[in-house]
Amino acid sequence: MSRTFKALLLSSAALTTSLGAAAEADDLESRIAALEAMVSELKSELAATRAGHEEIVRVQPVAAQPEAAPPPPTDGFRVGDTTLKFGGFVDADVHVTSLSDGTISGSSIARDFYIPGATPIGGNGTTSTDFTAESTRFFLAASRPVGDKTLSAHIEMDFLGSGQGNELVSNSYSPRLRRAFMKYGNWLVGQEWSTFQNTSAIPESASFLILSDGMVFVRQPQIRYTHGNWMFAVENPNTTTLNSGSRDENLIPDVVARYNMSGEFGNVSIAGIARQLRADFGTVEDETFGYGLSVSGRLNVGDTDDIRFNLVGGDGIGRYVGLAASRSTALDPNGELEAVPSYGGLIAWRHAFGETARFSGGYSGLFIDNPDYLADTVTSSVQSVFGAILWDVAPNVTLGTELMHGLREVESGADGSITRFTFSTKYAF
Repeated sequence: MSRTFKALLLSSAALTTSLGAAAEADDLESRIAALEAMVSELKSELAATRAGHEEIVRVQPVAAQPEAAPPPPTDGFRVGDTTLKFGGFVDADVHVTSLSDGTISGSSIARDFYIPGATPIGGNGTTSTDFTAESTRFFLAASRPVGDKTLSAHIEMDFLGSGQGNELVSNSYSPRLRRAFMKYGNWLVGQEWSTFQNTSAIPESASFLILSDGMVFVRQPQIRYTHGNWMFAVENPNTTTLNSGSRDENLIPDVVARYNMSGEFGNVSIAGIARQLRADFGTVEDETFGYGLSVSGRLNVGDTDDIRFNLVGGDGIGRYVGLAASRSTALDPNGELEAVPSYGGLIAWRHAFGETARFSGGYSGLFIDNPDYLADTVTSSVQSVFGAILWDVAPNVTLGTELMHGLREVESGADGSITRFTFSTKYAF
């Protein structure tokens, strides 16, 4: 019961008593005075009640708070002071390969992607179908702060060219090392893409690698220093001959310098290489000098298209171009090493259509100026063309179809061709 209501009851009771007493006394003035006193007291009680109500703390409804936003995605995970990142892709390919002359062994890496120098010449034509997942790749990267810089490392492997396993039962294949390097500040040490190569010039394709004829393509151990647009490196040397086998007896590493330009137009790199080419044949030891120059890059065309290119040439560049379609030297009849000249290049166009599809196609070639004293069975040129359609059917999932045609010619004028259709399914993670 409220204080106000109780006050009214008490006041009413007091009023009744007073009126009764007044009636008994029959004193009108006394009754009026008593009534005025009670009214005044009642007003005081009501005023005190209102004042108390104004001091009450009222609870207001609180507006519903929005749900907290999820934390931003992180690139890797922390273990102590080190950030680790794991990634790669699963790649399943189907190749249907037609050779005009001869065959390629089922265990050869040339069954998995185009190697220009492996196209056979002088035999019966064959056609084969291969299913493979050997180009599946994974990597582990680590980084941590050291002083005011970051120390990072990268290890990457796939299963191509494996010496383990076969297709009889399990199709088991051992991993092979692709890249393994560490970086600190401006320095890189380990196995990485050669500084002589600009990887952005590699065309997009459904197969593992395309247009390799005139492409600089090498991964090898090196020590590299980068300063602004400049890169300088000493890299693993190797001397091979066209007529006396491999002679890996260099004393001086290959030296590479490269200058990079980039902007809204894309990027262009100019690279030069100098090489000591040295061989010891037991009874005779000789060396010569090799060099090369490469201009490569990727140029943006419109909002979505690009043109990728690589022009390269020199004496004794050998294995750096065309996946070793030629060699760096030859041994002349006098027992002296001679650097073998070669030049080549590639151009590819990538065109997007629709929201998730694109076309990629191009041409590549390598031409070798072999000395006259070499056999007429050595490769004089390799060339290829290709076209591919790629379609992103889901996030990080790409389907691709591709048709390529390659031609290899030797000094005698004989040639052989390869035509390959590829269907690929790739999921990157």
